[in-house]
Amino acid sequence: MSEVKRYTLPEVPHLVHGRTNGSLTPLTLFWTAAGLELNVRGSELWVEFTADWDIHEPWYSFMVNGEFFSRRMAQKGTEHVCVFRGMDPEKVKNVRIFKDTQAMNADPESVLQINAVETDGEFLPVPERNLKIEFIGDSITSGEGDIGAKAETDWISMFFGAENNYAVMVSRALNADIRVSSQSGWGVCCGWNNDPNSAIPPIYGQLCGLLSGEKNIALGAKESYDFTKWQPNYVFINLGTNDCGAFSQPAWTDETTGETFQNRRTEDGKLNPEDEARFAHGATAFLKQLRGYYPNARLVWIYGMLGLELAPALQKAIDDYKAETGDTNAEFLSLTDDLKNRGCRDHPGVGAHRTAANELIAYIKKQNA
Repeated sequence: MSEVKRYTLPEVPHLVHGRTNGSLTPLTLFWTAAGLELNVRGSELWVEFTADWDIHEPWYSFMVNGEFFSRRMAQKGTEHVCVFRGMDPEKVKNVRIFKDTQAMNADPESVLQINAVETDGEFLPVPERNLKIEFIGDSITSGEGDIGAKAETDWISMFFGAENNYAVMVSRALNADIRVSSQSGWGVCCGWNNDPNSAIPPIYGQLCGLLSGEKNIALGAKESYDFTKWQPNYVFINLGTNDCGAFSQPAWTDETTGETFQNRRTEDGKLNPEDEARFAHGATAFLKQLRGYYPNARLVWIYGMLGLELAPALQKAIDDYKAETGDTNAEFLSLTDDLKNRGCRDHPGVGAHRTAANELIAYIKKQNA
């Protein structure tokens, strides 16, 4: 039986999924579905992780030969975890290690890193994907509620899953390299509670700008990201659900300045036209921001997995963007609110994510027909 040997990531061929700080010693996994892909010829494979947290522990999963294999909660400190053992040593196994949980902005200590891999065999090259897709979103795109019993209501990292995420489903079906930039509760102009600091556009240009704390700052989370390193064919923006929810919430008040922010409703319960227009303007501005990063990608604003109330505003945002820029490589795409397949925390469950994934797969195939 061959000896199991330890290799750092620069020593083996691999493919990294997700934004990184450029370091492979260790590889820090910041966002949902960020991870490492390997081709291994050997009978066993181990991974060395380092993790830490104060409130929200990271979770991660293994996929072997394109199928979900196992899921674990990270342990504090350094641990060696077996991906597989006793398999045919002559067959090549494609392995993907990915982070299940989102970047936890409420926990400055939360971190998940891959230090090294160990095998009794050899590593073979992993070809880059021709199709590259970016997904930008909120709790839906973070996979909140797509795992766990429907009755669960706890807001904990255990109920976030990348495996059941529509973005990962699209990746598997189309053999695409994907990146996910998403945060539960956040929106275009404000979060679910009207907090304007919980908006994705202002932090999108940073590596993982929504994180805080000395540890994450040292890892480069606040640094400007170099978008030239990875250019997608498609960018799907699934934002607006929390902006919409904020129309039914009290005003947010800045405790320091006393300033307030609120998406309001009229007396008859409709969206306040001024606040709806402000949202549409913010969405148009974000499209312009994304075009600056991705000059050739098709920008597709997707919406509807948890209701369609802001769909008219998003269509207006797209129309305004096209009129102001002359760019026709952008559009709005409505997704199905699959009510019968809600998961825990009243979020889309695995069936609802599968419905959305199938709609996006059909869309992409039609675009490339």
